Parts: sequence; structure tokens; C-alpha cells
Amino acid sequence: MALTGTTIFSHILPVIFGFFGILLIMSGILDDNNPKLGLGIVLFVVACAFPYVVLRSMI
Repeated sequence: MALTGTTIFSHILPVIFGFFGILLIMSGILDDNNPKLGLGIVLFVVACAFPYVVLRSMI
């Protein structure tokens, strides 16, 4: 039985985090801005792991 918010946490938020992570990675590489690059990498990794961590605790 699925809960109400599982679609948000499994399909919507990871896509948003991944999209902005890729944008920050590209911008950080092109501008030689290491903090922006690091933030983009962290945001992309969070987007990959987010559904597994949150949905495991919800279900």
C-alpha cells in the first residue's frame, strides 16, 4: 500500500535535485568555480540516494 507522498519523494524531488546538480556541475566546470562544482556533485549524489533513504523510512 503506497502512501500519499511517495510519488513526490520517488519521482519529483530527485529529478529536480538532479537537474540543478547537473547545472551546478556544468557551471562550476566552465567557470573554474570549485565550491559550485562541489555543491553540484553533492546535490546530484543526494538526488540519487534520496528516494532510497526517504522511502525506506516511509514504507
